[in-house]
Amino acid sequence: MKAEKNPWYWIPILNFASGFPYAIIISVSVIMYKNLGISNEDIGIYTSLLYLPWVIKPLWSPFIDLHSTKRKWFLSMQLLISIAFLIVGFTIPMNHFFFLSLAIFWVAAFASASNDVATDGFYLLSLSKDQQSFFLGIRSTFYRLSMLTGNGLIVIIGGYLETEFGDKTKAWSYTMIIVGLLMATITVYNLLTTPVSENETSEDVVEQQKDFVTVFTSFFKKKQIGIVLAFILLFRLGESQLMKMLTPFLIDPKDAGGMGLTTEDVGIIYGTFGVIALLVGGTLGGIAISKHGLGKWMLPMILIMHLPIVGFILLSHFHPENTIYIYLVVIVEQFGYGFGFAAFLMFLIFVAEGESKTSHYSLATGFMALGMMLPGMISGYIQEYLGYGNFFIWVLLATLPGVVISRFLVFPADFGKKSAINQ
Repeated sequence: MKAEKNPWYWIPILNFASGFPYAIIISVSVIMYKNLGISNEDIGIYTSLLYLPWVIKPLWSPFIDLHSTKRKWFLSMQLLISIAFLIVGFTIPMNHFFFLSLAIFWVAAFASASNDVATDGFYLLSLSKDQQSFFLGIRSTFYRLSMLTGNGLIVIIGGYLETEFGDKTKAWSYTMIIVGLLMATITVYNLLTTPVSENETSEDVVEQQKDFVTVFTSFFKKKQIGIVLAFILLFRLGESQLMKMLTPFLIDPKDAGGMGLTTEDVGIIYGTFGVIALLVGGTLGGIAISKHGLGKWMLPMILIMHLPIVGFILLSHFHPENTIYIYLVVIVEQFGYGFGFAAFLMFLIFVAEGESKTSHYSLATGFMALGMMLPGMISGYIQEYLGYGNFFIWVLLATLPGVVISRFLVFPADFGKKSAINQ
């Protein structure tokens, strides 16, 4: 069937299925627990621990490489995630629901991290090099789109049901059941559209015969591994803090340094114009690399991704009354993120090149998650100490280490370029 062979049919939804559970487990759970009366202290401690599976997923990624196919893995994990969300919905009305639901979220978190490993491996095995570079922007865009769906649409549904039922427990129970059914639908779609066969090369066969220690330690024997790890850990130092504090900045009243927007305003900005800008930026980013190679676009893409932070610095200092300025800043930021992040993803693929590429890609993304988690955990304290205006200046300065380190990275200038791959 044509749908099984055309990457346009399965890449968008397969990557949506990676980001959507992450958004529910990491972000929506916080809002849900807050509305259900859990203290901020408990929410901070226990929901932060849900990050851990994405940080340590490289430890069990070789097991996924060595057993069964990537397609069987991600379909099984997506089904498990669907069931877990349904169970969370049924546990909410129960006594001790907090710890019961947390336990299920932990299961879903490990399944989601495993799904990411299998999905990344499937992408590397099922597409040619030129297709990988072309679809990088599409992958990044639909992953981010899934995050916006979870943090936007699902929260809106929860809020609507709270008003409709007048009972937050019942509302969030139904919301999580809806999330489980949506995830199940996505799983069925991926079952029907993803290619059944995976194009394993001789390198992939060798990879499957290796033991855990060999696969794991070989990653740290790559050229420039020290600089590579520093770049992966520090590239998102500024972005990780921006993502945590941006929504509070937009919602906080102006006398607290924020922009005074309503939750509905933020949803409209990110759910309409922001999504369009993200889609355009992500698509153009992948196309640019496939046409000219990563070498030409690495620095420009990094700058295009980070420089829109200047817009938030201006907003925090001038607090314009006209919301059109907020729309423009968010649109530029979303376009820059979609366009620029494609370069970082392409570099991760370069790092994973060679034998054990699925496990090595997982290791690289695990370090990326660590680089997001640690700065994000302290971003609130930094913002409170500096205030929003100085915080955004700090965030912009925090992007400089990644920019500087990128100039010391060594990789083929035409890596990711379609014509170079086809030669």
